[in-house]
Amino acid sequence: MGLKERSCTSNHLFSIFVLKAGIIQENQNFKALKILKRNYKWYAIYTRSRSEKKLYDELVEKGVECYLPLKRELRVWSDRKKWVESPLFTSYVFVRVSEREYYDALSSTWAARYVCFGGKAVPIPETQIAALKLFLADNKRNVELTSDSMKKGDQLEVTIGPLKGVQGELVQLRGKHRIVLRFISLGCCVHADISLDEVKRLKPTAVV
Repeated sequence: MGLKERSCTSNHLFSIFVLKAGIIQENQNFKALKILKRNYKWYAIYTRSRSEKKLYDELVEKGVECYLPLKRELRVWSDRKKWVESPLFTSYVFVRVSEREYYDALSSTWAARYVCFGGKAVPIPETQIAALKLFLADNKRNVELTSDSMKKGDQLEVTIGPLKGVQGELVQLRGKHRIVLRFISLGCCVHADISLDEVKRLKPTAVV
């Protein structure tokens, strides 16, 4: 083979290499774009009896984004006392999934069903999950959950402190001010103690 022929062959192989590299890069960009376009939302999964932590561990192992809110409780026995962590929401684990992970999360051993309304899983606002995380991260604040009906309060926003930016409702309970997060689909409210110095009232949203 002459020098000219070897040169043409090398150029041809180089062109094929560049073409293949371009196709691979294009496929990678397309896959990345598909991931960006996925619509991720938070949902609540109802667990099998007393299996919140088991489901959480299984979801983590699967690579599914999930959240198990825990509360610290002082357990008292006849001979000792001990602080323990237990699920704030009995029989629920929150997952953040797109249509791709939706059924993968549900097929977990310890999952029973999604919390649904009208046959469809009910999405939970991202702001509520973020606010709940802030509630529980503030160890100095007394956080409680109740399924009792609570009178609707004024809308407020926390302006200072660890809960800064959180929006909720202001109510009075047992003579103290509380900030309330309503989880309507779960039929319960999470509330924490709050000082009026920490909040500002929000103007009611105009009804069009």
